[in-house]
Amino acid sequence: MGQAQAADGRLSVGSKMFYGFGSVAFGVATLGLSSAVLQPYLNRVIGLPALWVGAAIMATLILDAFIDPAIGQWSDKLRTRWGRRHPLMYAAAPLVALACIGFWNSPADWPPQSIGLYLIGMLVVLRICVSLYEVPSQALAPELTSDYHQRTSLFSYRFFFGVIGGFGMNVVLYQVFLSPENGGILNRDGYAQYGILAGLVMAASILVSSLGTHRHIPRLAAPPERQASLGQLLREIVGTLSNRSLVVVMTSGLCSGVAAGMTNALSQYFYLEFWGLTAANISMLALASVLASVSGVAVAAPTSKAFGKKAAMLGLFSVATVTASAPILLRLLHLMPPNHSPWVFAILWVDAFVATTLAIAGYIIISSMIADIVEDAAVRTRVRSEGLLFAANGLLPKFTAGIGVFLSGLLLTFVAFPTHAPAGSVGPDIMRQLALIYLPITFGMNMLSILVLVFYRIDRETHERNVAALAGEQTVGDEAQPPQAEPVIASAG
Repeated sequence: MGQAQAADGRLSVGSKMFYGFGSVAFGVATLGLSSAVLQPYLNRVIGLPALWVGAAIMATLILDAFIDPAIGQWSDKLRTRWGRRHPLMYAAAPLVALACIGFWNSPADWPPQSIGLYLIGMLVVLRICVSLYEVPSQALAPELTSDYHQRTSLFSYRFFFGVIGGFGMNVVLYQVFLSPENGGILNRDGYAQYGILAGLVMAASILVSSLGTHRHIPRLAAPPERQASLGQLLREIVGTLSNRSLVVVMTSGLCSGVAAGMTNALSQYFYLEFWGLTAANISMLALASVLASVSGVAVAAPTSKAFGKKAAMLGLFSVATVTASAPILLRLLHLMPPNHSPWVFAILWVDAFVATTLAIAGYIIISSMIADIVEDAAVRTRVRSEGLLFAANGLLPKFTAGIGVFLSGLLLTFVAFPTHAPAGSVGPDIMRQLALIYLPITFGMNMLSILVLVFYRIDRETHERNVAALAGEQTVGDEAQPPQAEPVIASAG
C-alpha cells in the first residue's frame, strides 16, 4: 500500500482505503437500521401497529442521540497505548455482530407485546454498538490529516465504501433473502438470515479498518492526562458545542433529519404501493446508489476546489432536493406514465442516480467542513474534541430522524394504511393522499436546511489561520498556555 503518509503530509491511497473501508459497516447498519427497512418489518412482518413502530423507532433514536456524545467524550478522554480511538473501534466489532444477529432473530412464539419489547431493547443495544465504532472512527479523520482539501478526499473514500456496503446488503436482502422464491418481501425468515450475514460483514469491515489504520496511532493527537473539575469539563463542552459554525450545521441537521426520517420510513411504501415496484426493482434502484457513489466521489473534490466548500455544498444540495422530489410531484400532476409502463422504472432509476450523486457529493463536502470545525473550536477552547464534535453533529439528525419516523407513523395512521395488506394491494387514493401530505413537508424541511447553512463561516483561509495558530501553541487538550496570537484568533472567530 505504500507509505502511510507522504513526505508532504498527504495520506497515501492505501491509508485512505483502510480508513474508508470501515464505512462498509456503517452502510450495512444504515440499511438495516433505516426506517425504510425497520418500519415495514416491524409493522407488516412482525405485525406491530404503525403508530407503535413510529414511536418506538423515535424513542431509540432519541436515546442513541444522547449516548453518542457520551461515547465521543469518552473517546476524547481515553488514554491507552493504542491511542484514543482504536480500543473502542476494536471492541465494537464482536458486539455489533452479536447485537445484529440478536435483533433480526427475535423469538417467533412470544406474545406480540413481548416481541415488541424485545425488539425495542435489542434495537437500542444495536445502535449503541454501531456508535461505539462510528463515533471514534469519524473522530479519527481530522487527526489523520489537517489539510483542507485532503479531508474532502478522505471523506470521499468514507462515503464510497459506505454506499458500497449499503448497496451490497440491499441487493442481498431483496434479491436473495426476500426474493419471491424465498417467500417474498414479507418473509420473516429472510430477515433473520439477513441479520446473521449483516452482523458478520459489519464486524469484518470494522476489524479491517481498525487494523489498517493502527499504524497511524503514534502520530495521532495524544493529549496528556489531566485532572479537571466537573465545572471545567462542562465549560469545555459548552465552549466546543457553542461554536457558531457547529451550531449552524446542527441546526441544518435538525431540519434535514425530519425530512430524512420521513423519507426513509415511507420509501418502501411508495416503491411498492405508489409506483408498483417489485423487490427486484427496489434492489436495482440500489444500483443507482452504488454508481452514484462513484460519480459523487468524482464530483465532490473538483467542485469543492472550484467553488469552495460552502458554495459547492449549497448548490449540490439544492439541486438534489429538487431532483429527488420531482417524480412524486409529476405523478400528482398526472405527468408521469402509468405504473405498467417500463418508463416509470427508468425515470425513477435516472432520478435516483442524479439525486444521489449530488447528495453524496454534498455530504462529502459538509463532512469535510465539520472536520474543519475541530481546529476552529480548539483555537477558542484550547481543547481538541473531535469525538464530541462529530457525535454532537450526529445528535440532532438522529433526534429529528426519530421525529420524522414518528410523523410517518402518524401519516400512515391518518390515511388509514392497512397493517397486514399484501404488497401491491393498497388503494391509489390512500397513496395519493399520503403523497399530498408527505411531499410539501419533506421538500420544505430540506430547503430550510440548505438556507441555514448559508451562515457557516469557515473557509480555506480561516482554516489555515486556525491550523497555524494551533501549531504555534500547546493546544491539544492539555493545560495549554493562553493564546499568543490574539489577532489571528480573533479573525478566526
